[in-house]
This record gives sequence, C-alpha cells and structure tokens, in this order.
Amino acid sequence: MDNEVLRDIPDRKKEDSIIRKVAFYSLLVNIFLVVVKLYISYLSGSLSVKADAINSFIDVFVSLLLLAGIWLSSLKSSKFPYGLYKVENLISIVISLLVFLTAWEVFTSALFGEKTELVLSGWFLFAVFALAFVPYLLGRYEIIIGTRYSSPGLIADGKQHNMDVLSTMVVFLALLGQYFGIAVDNIGAIIVAGFIAYAGWEILKESMKTLLDASVDYKTRDLIKSAILSDPLVVCVKELNARNSGRYIFVEATVNMKKTDLSKAHLASERIESEICSIVPSVERVTIHYEPQEKLNIRYIVPLENKDGKISSHFGESLFFAILDIRISDLEFFGKDIILNPCSGQEKQKGICFAKYILRYRPDVVISKKDISGKSMDYVFESSGIDVKLMDFDYLPDLISNIQSGLKTTQESYVKE
Repeated sequence: MDNEVLRDIPDRKKEDSIIRKVAFYSLLVNIFLVVVKLYISYLSGSLSVKADAINSFIDVFVSLLLLAGIWLSSLKSSKFPYGLYKVENLISIVISLLVFLTAWEVFTSALFGEKTELVLSGWFLFAVFALAFVPYLLGRYEIIIGTRYSSPGLIADGKQHNMDVLSTMVVFLALLGQYFGIAVDNIGAIIVAGFIAYAGWEILKESMKTLLDASVDYKTRDLIKSAILSDPLVVCVKELNARNSGRYIFVEATVNMKKTDLSKAHLASERIESEICSIVPSVERVTIHYEPQEKLNIRYIVPLENKDGKISSHFGESLFFAILDIRISDLEFFGKDIILNPCSGQEKQKGICFAKYILRYRPDVVISKKDISGKSMDYVFESSGIDVKLMDFDYLPDLISNIQSGLKTTQESYVKE
C-alpha cells in the first residue's frame, strides 16, 4: 500500500520568486563590478586587476545561467514527473567549468603574458579595497537565502562571491606591493587563479553528488526517520531513501504499521508527510509504502490513582499509569512499568494531554472505567489505531488476572487478527 504527497504549489512559487529576485540582484552587482574593475585595470595596466575583472565578468554569465536554471527548474512537464529541479545542478556544473576556464586564463597570462608598466595611485588602492566588501555582502546574502530555500545554484553563486573577496584582497595586496616598488602583480594574479579554481571544484563536487542521486546528509536523514517514527501507528522503518534533486528533497520510505484499515493508514501517511515537511522544509515529495505488522505482543495502558495499583476512573487526573505487555503466543505478561503522569498537574485539558503523552509508548489498548466515546481523547486514540476497552476493575492485579484467563473482550480479537 502506497501513499504519495506533494508539497503545496503556492509555497514553491513564492520561493522561486524570492530566489529569482536575489539572482537578479547578483546580476546587477556583477555588471557593476566588471565595469569598475575594467576601468581600474585600463588606467593602471594591472594584470591582477584585469584577472579580477575577468572573474567578475564570468560572474555575469553565471548570474544569467542561474536565472535561466531557476526558471527551467520551476517548469512542470508530464515527461518529467519528478520535475526539472536538477537543471539547477546542471547550471552549477556549467558555472564550475567556466570558473576553471577563468582560472586557467589568469594563470597563463600571469606566467607568459607581456609585462606592462603599472600606473598606480592611492585612489586605485582605495577603490580596489572598497570593492572587496561588495561581493562579500552579496555572497553572504545569497548563501543565507540559498540555504533557507535549498537552492544549489544560489548557494554556488554565493560561494563564488565569497571567493571573489579573497581574490580582490590578494589583488589589493599585490597593488600595494607594486605601489612601494615590489613587483608582485603577476604573483597576485596567480594566487587569484588558485582561489578561482578552488571555488570551481567545490561547486562541481556538490553538483555532481546531486546528479548522481547521492543521499542526503546523515543529519537530515535522521530527522526524516525521527519524523516517521513519531507517528503512533508506525512500528518500524524498514527502508528509507532520501535524495536531492536540485534544491528539493524526495523521500521514499517503507514502514511497518499496526494492523488497521486503509483510511487510517492513509491519514497516518499524511501526518508523517506533514511532520517531515515541518522539520525539513525543502522536502518536495514524500512516498510512503506501508505494510501491516504481525503482532507478537499486546501493550495495555491503565490509569492509576497510586503506585499500589488502584485503577483510576479518569485519565487526566490519574497520578500514574501502568504499562502492561502480554505475549500473544502464551498469554503471559512479561513487562510491567508504572509511570508518573505529567499531565495531572495541569489546570485544563488534562485528558487530551494524557492521550497525546502516552502515544510515545505505542499502546495497543487503553483500559477505561468510563465511556469516552465522542470525546477528544477518543479521537486521538482512534486515529492512532488504539483500542479503548471498558473494564470495571478497581485494582491492577484483578485486571491482570482477567486478561490472563483469556477475557475475550481484551485479547481474543487480537489473536484472530
């Protein structure tokens, strides 16, 4: 039995709009940097400044490719049921190759290019130093937005701008050396080429992981698994696959659930999807394959007035509750725990608090001395696949004796299942 859920489209459109806006800002800033750096390079004759201008010029194409990739990745097509999200990663790979090309061009120019006489002034030095802050601020902003909306293209562009800061500072130091008569302009250009190549490698590495359907990181995978196990109907997770596709994550899981009808299993899968998306917002699609779990044991929860085993007539006001485990094969009890009820001290909604709290213990049956039909607690138990059994016993030992003797209303229905 399978259930598949997709995220809401309006949320995705809003995210795409924000990412496109940031990418457009990046394009405008890159054009500004190219113009200023080329002007300084023309006036000063500095190869390192020219290399930095070429780096920013590549960034202009990067921004254009990024905008195109974001637009393509938002398109839907029947031929591509999982979307065109990986287009962003393809764009990132193109970006990395252009970055490598830039690094090689700068490197060869520094080693084999013609030597030129530099014309420097204090204003040139000040301008180059001031320009370093522009890509830094833009890069940090892009990484923050890219991380928030899981956009690999935006993150790649932000990292590239961060590397631009280092390269621009190297250029500044090279010009400063030249200003004081130390010929280090070409050395600065070679160092800039190294920074550029490293940025390209980082972008290429991350994009290739996604294109090869590499799994998400262990932390994200554990968060997804915890979200699945938090549902009271889930017994265990048999298999879990979560992979990146562009800036989104696709989750596919096979889980064992308590025996229940299809409608409850479907509701459980929707709860799981909602929980996963609240913890990992970049999840686009969740596919749950659920299988019934053969029962070997039955777990009962009984509200108690005290530790001595006096059964309470109220869930929320009970000071304790007992957890009883019985083995179906021989009807023998093999576990008994008495737990403090943390909800008894509340002023309001003690019952619903108790009902939600005991879900973490995954009971099969809750014993009640009163009929709770139609109450909010009954809804919680029903949606979680928990039976409520009416049994009028005052003490826990009497209840245990009746269950062990084969009381039909408490365990025969489970044996038949």
